Amino acid sequence: MALGYKIMIVEDDQTITGVLGRQLGRWGYAVCVPKDFSQVDREFLREKPDLVLMDVSLPYFDGYHWCEEIRRVSQTPIIFISSAGEDMNQVMALHMGADDFISKPFSMEVITAKIQAVLRRAYAFGGDKNVLRAGGAVLNLTEAVLSFGGKRIELSKNEFKILQALMEHPGSPASRDALIEKLWETESFIDDNTLTVNINRLRRKLAEIGLSGFIRTRKGLGYLVEEEQ
Repeated sequence: MALGYKIMIVEDDQTITGVLGRQLGRWGYAVCVPKDFSQVDREFLREKPDLVLMDVSLPYFDGYHWCEEIRRVSQTPIIFISSAGEDMNQVMALHMGADDFISKPFSMEVITAKIQAVLRRAYAFGGDKNVLRAGGAVLNLTEAVLSFGGKRIELSKNEFKILQALMEHPGSPASRDALIEKLWETESFIDDNTLTVNINRLRRKLAEIGLSGFIRTRKGLGYLVEEEQ
């Protein structure tokens, strides 16, 4: 279910952070926590999470401030978690651009369900046009980063173009000629072995994050990746 999503927990209570981190890890999410609560916006830009869990009461600045700062640069989903659950706090959070609000104390079943629902709305049903999904992997088209099982790899220009071509039509083979044209966009002769070298290099890189066999060869047809399960 997690499909490589990364969640940033902006919460200064280490007990809560620990419980959330362990539970979300069991669900297959990658988890990160700010090291410097005076620089949450910078940590957000560095970590590039897919969703933020944001407490209201924080050192230096409150969660509303950081929500507003994040919204200046990103539409990444934000869910507030707070013991200050009065209606006005929830209204304020939503006004600042939050996607949901969960009052403490909360059950892990509720918070996990909320996270899944927000992620589905934001990514799975076209809410984010900047990602492609296939076989449990998520390709960020803006950053040229592939995520799987909580791990992320940065892609070279050719690696990105190959995966984009394959993940745009999962389950359907892309011919070698079509891939060569996409990669080099020229009618000039390109040694066919050059594509093979690029594919093999990409396969080795994918294997490092558990995606061995992600790119499959169909003899006489080309290459493909499997559709989402």
